[in-house]
Amino acid sequence: MNEKRLFFRDGVRDSIPILFGMAPFGLICGAVCVNAGMPGWAAVGFSTIIYAGASQLAAVQLMTDHASLAVVVLTGLVINARFLMYSASLARHLQGIPLARRSLLAYMLSDQAYALAIARYGRADGASVDRPMYFFGAAFTVWLCYLVGAALGASVGAFIPPSWDLGFAIPLTFIAVVVPAIKDRPSALAALTAGTVACLADGLPYNLGLMAGAVTGILAGYLAERRAQHG
Repeated sequence: MNEKRLFFRDGVRDSIPILFGMAPFGLICGAVCVNAGMPGWAAVGFSTIIYAGASQLAAVQLMTDHASLAVVVLTGLVINARFLMYSASLARHLQGIPLARRSLLAYMLSDQAYALAIARYGRADGASVDRPMYFFGAAFTVWLCYLVGAALGASVGAFIPPSWDLGFAIPLTFIAVVVPAIKDRPSALAALTAGTVACLADGLPYNLGLMAGAVTGILAGYLAERRAQHG
């Protein structure tokens, strides 16, 4: 097996633990689309094109409430604004690859794939990793799992009892990914600040609480890292 395939395989392998949370996420999105009146094929197509569960759920809810197209689109853009930060963070790791390949990786970017990639690149041997191939392995596996879940949800979602509350699996995936990355005081402060602000700002419209938590967490981590370096 050549080196590129090895790193692709590593990305696939590392993503497997979080699939137990990703599959229910896709299932929920597929089921919500069908319950909102979409045909099964449209629910899967919607999940394939949008490929962003949180904004997908928000868009379906707004469409169900007969919101204007502008509101639906703007809400999706606000919720997905965090991907701008992800892209900026990943850019230096994916330099030099062709535009078509870079576009494919951008389409497959997800919270889970980003967290896995950044954690892998930051390890002691991160400099030796074929970063595009590792990211592709992790992102492709997460993407495929999400769409399989969405297809399953579109097929059988209407028969799942509401009491099962599968939504609990979504935050568990993020906890499983983020906790191992907290290795020092700046990262712990960033996580604590982001979590606290996100909880306190949960009532803000358009999921702005999530953005507020992300921005303040990044700022707190940056300031703590800078203070640690300069004493």
